[in-house]
Amino acid sequence: MEKEYIEGKIFEKIDYTQTLLIAGEYENCKFNNCNFSNTSLSNIIFSECTFNGCNLSLAKISNTAFRDIKFKNCKLLGMHFEDSNKFLFTVDFENCILNLSSFYKLNIKKTKFKNTSLNEVDFTETDLTNSIFDNCDLTLTTFANTTLEKVDFRTSYNFSIDPEANRIKKAKFSMNGVIGLLNKYDIEIV
Repeated sequence: MEKEYIEGKIFEKIDYTQTLLIAGEYENCKFNNCNFSNTSLSNIIFSECTFNGCNLSLAKISNTAFRDIKFKNCKLLGMHFEDSNKFLFTVDFENCILNLSSFYKLNIKKTKFKNTSLNEVDFTETDLTNSIFDNCDLTLTTFANTTLEKVDFRTSYNFSIDPEANRIKKAKFSMNGVIGLLNKYDIEIV
């Protein structure tokens, strides 16, 4: 069975919990204020698409392709991006809520996270080289055996990163943020 190919279409205020998104390939499409929560987006290909104001919380994304995707003002609670298709995986997040999500073992170099809540997100064994965390809340986010080389954390906060358990060469931190590198030592800085 041949998959649908949809190009350049705008999808507005559609509740995909009631009507499923047609399986296929979506290129250069815009999804505005759509609800994908708890739906299956498995095996769908998204290329150069924008999701704006959408709820994708707990969506199933097994083998879903995200190629050059922008998420703006979206709610993405509990997303397991490690289940998605890794070929050409590129995403950016702006003004999003990504809490309780996972990027386990993904290669997401040069990813931009801007004004995004990343509480309890799992970046274990993830390659984030040259990524930017601009004004992001990283409360209880896990960085374990993570490549953080040249990552910019200067405006982000509430992170705890063990320099001995992660690769942080040339990563950028503000003076206030340096405290997040010392948490494991349980010391008081006055």
